[in-house]
Amino acid sequence: MRKKRSAKICGFFLSFGKAQVSAFLGGLFDFSIYTFGIQILGFTPYISNILSGSLGAVLNFTVNRYWTFEKTNAPVGKQLAKFVVVVIGSIFLKSTGIFFLVGHLSANPYYSKIAVEIFVSLGFNFLMQKYWVFNK
Repeated sequence: MRKKRSAKICGFFLSFGKAQVSAFLGGLFDFSIYTFGIQILGFTPYISNILSGSLGAVLNFTVNRYWTFEKTNAPVGKQLAKFVVVVIGSIFLKSTGIFFLVGHLSANPYYSKIAVEIFVSLGFNFLMQKYWVFNK
């Protein structure tokens, strides 16, 4: 009984660590697109966040399916549909957080992006992907 519990805890932290690596890579890509959207394309932080979040999601889904959760035996369409729901929720939460921090508190849009990313990634994305999308 104790070994089962220990293995379960170990498995949780292993998938959590892998998810953080995946999120970090996706975050770097996302932040690059976010910055490009604001500085080069002239988008608002809110619009740039929607674009960068959408493109970052493609990278994140691929890494999570094949490496983080190793769930390639499940139908990709079903996983992708669930993932899209999570991404929409995540983009909504992040955009709302950025809108509040930048629009109402006049916070720096780049620091706001980083703070909101960390909060939503740890508190929402990981749990939804692990227990619903990839159901490991």
